[in-house]
Amino acid sequence: MQIRELIVPDSYEVTPRQLRDDRGVFLEWYRFDALEEQVGHAITLRQANTSVSRKNVVRGIHFADFPLGQAKYVTAMSGAVLDFVIDIRVGSPTFGQWDSVLLDSEDRRAIYIGEGLGHAFVALTDEAIVSYLVSDVYNPTAEHGITPLDPEIGLEFPKGIEPLLSPKDVEAPTLAEARETGLLPTWESARAYYTTLNKASGSLR
Repeated sequence: MQIRELIVPDSYEVTPRQLRDDRGVFLEWYRFDALEEQVGHAITLRQANTSVSRKNVVRGIHFADFPLGQAKYVTAMSGAVLDFVIDIRVGSPTFGQWDSVLLDSEDRRAIYIGEGLGHAFVALTDEAIVSYLVSDVYNPTAEHGITPLDPEIGLEFPKGIEPLLSPKDVEAPTLAEARETGLLPTWESARAYYTTLNKASGSLR
């Protein structure tokens, strides 16, 4: 598989090698060792989630209290979504910026999103099935959101998309409001946490 770091540090696009023959397709959609080599530490997987969304549904921007946070490894099992990673770490050189990866059942890419980053996606097809491997179990008291329609962030949805949001995501604060209330992680705390994880894995990164 090919792995490249995105514009937002500590997030990566993963493109698997697909083996096709007259029976169908085989691929490795997750390899802990290949990802560890890029990230600097292995991911401790503690939960797997699946969501099914109709076209135009937007989920996010979501993030968890940090530290511990919740790293995510996300792929589309069926259909297509445009997946966003947003840098919400105060003090980061890319604070407020985002990058995106098309996840679909053709190229079968995945995206890795490190702890302390924001995550969202928009479904481009009906019955878009997205699966997530995550580094910690769901804790409703530690989960937070930022509105994906925040003009300061400026997520760009494909032409023709009319975003459908949950009431929770509609009512979520803007990036500035979340920062003012102290909800956001900092770049310094993120770097310190990643260093701890890297040392635990024996990495010098």
